[in-house]
Amino acid sequence: MLKKFVVAFAVLALAVAFAGTIPGVGGNYKITLLQPSVVKGTVLKAGEYRLNVGAEKVTIVNGKDSIDVPVKIENVDKKFDSTAIRYTEEGGKAAISEIRLGGTKTKLIFNP
Repeated sequence: MLKKFVVAFAVLALAVAFAGTIPGVGGNYKITLLQPSVVKGTVLKAGEYRLNVGAEKVTIVNGKDSIDVPVKIENVDKKFDSTAIRYTEEGGKAAISEIRLGGTKTKLIFNP
């Protein structure tokens, strides 16, 4: 009985030890839009937003409002120093095309 307990405890300890070391997609980030911006046809007002990044989508949250947007997630070789938002012009409005997440190697690419 004691042997089973020790083995079970060892397996649990290893699982906990490695849980934080496995790289994965996801996380929560904050961005500030300095101008009204378009994402997948939705106009976002200037202001602060929270990004909840999933495997193939990002949820953009402002207060109680949120939208889910499909994204392509790419990892680069070097961490970005700060968060940067790249825009394209879409119908005379600024459309978000890419977000580079500061302090990470992750960039989110929004397909038109």
